[in-house]
Amino acid sequence: MNIGRAQAVDYTDAEGGVTGIGKRPVPGPVRVSAPGPKGVGASGLAGDAVCDLRHHGGDHQAVYAYAREDLDWWEAELGRALPAGLFGENLTTTGLDLTGALLGERWRIGTDLVLEVASARIPCRTFQGALGEKAWVKRYTRAARPGAYLRVVREGEVSPGDRVEIVHRPDHDVTVELWFRAFTTDRSLLPRTLAAGAAMEPQGHETVRAHLEKYGR
Repeated sequence: MNIGRAQAVDYTDAEGGVTGIGKRPVPGPVRVSAPGPKGVGASGLAGDAVCDLRHHGGDHQAVYAYAREDLDWWEAELGRALPAGLFGENLTTTGLDLTGALLGERWRIGTDLVLEVASARIPCRTFQGALGEKAWVKRYTRAARPGAYLRVVREGEVSPGDRVEIVHRPDHDVTVELWFRAFTTDRSLLPRTLAAGAAMEPQGHETVRAHLEKYGR
């Protein structure tokens, strides 16, 4: 479980030149709740900084999870250690296939907290600056191991070591990977994302509608 503090950097376009991407592991418990609509709400984790509210935070990006297995894969690719939180994730998971998770899939964590998979993380300039890797956005996009953004269905507390139980899997095939590829490298997949229904955030639906109006199916 990782929390970020606002810090000034020279690689972000956020107002004030600050970012909360550099997250560090913390002891629990931490309260998790719905932060509010995009542009107003920040992180779902109490005490976690989200500084660029234009592009990050809000109810549909309340929590960001990344798999330890994917960090390990990147360690081998980059030849460097990647501690938990370095990718800006709030939850570093083990034993979960985040790339294959379905939009609308629900996780129960600990006793009360329930989260729902909402979308994938699309890399930005701030992420590239934080990693310090040349052409990082392109490389990360090509690998398609984006981690998952989650919304809060039921508030609760999370602590390191809490068990994650998948309590609902919707009846469609829109995975985190499919959604990510549709919104980054393969726009022909966009119509397929509509199968996720209300599990896909409104902004995603607007993007698909605009695509269909321009190109049809």
